[in-house]
Amino acid sequence: MEDDNAVQDRDHKFLSRAVEEAYKGVECGDGGPFGAVVVRNDEVVMSCHNMVLKNTDPTAHAEVTVIREACKKLNRIELSDCEIYASCEPCPMCFGAIHLSRLKRLVYGAEAEAAIAIGFDDFIADALRGTGFYQKAHLEIKKADGSGAVIAEQVFEKTKSKFTMY
Repeated sequence: MEDDNAVQDRDHKFLSRAVEEAYKGVECGDGGPFGAVVVRNDEVVMSCHNMVLKNTDPTAHAEVTVIREACKKLNRIELSDCEIYASCEPCPMCFGAIHLSRLKRLVYGAEAEAAIAIGFDDFIADALRGTGFYQKAHLEIKKADGSGAVIAEQVFEKTKSKFTMY
């Protein structure tokens, strides 16, 4: 087992790479100051930054982008033998992507409050529940009922044989 100092040094090395990506993305105008790195067996698989402005895509956060690119590079939909380093605490969307890709470890640098303090707000769960101090969701949210709910639920039953989950 690695000692604590070795783990700390390794984490610092890869987190520094994520922070470099954050600066790089801002410098070239691609998006906000966020970077992320996927690591496998102590090697960087992929390193990306926020691409929201460049891709005109509000979902192109650094973590989502690096997961997409790492999966393409490794030609698979799960990253269970990989770790992710993020320059900032992931928003719920990014945390969802991290969870769905089965990454085994997340190391992040800044807390979300640091991003919020300069105008970034991604506390989506708070916004959806209307409990957010900084942001409320400006959309109506309704769970379908009746036949709408039934046909949507049937999709899973009718297609389950086509999917073997990892």
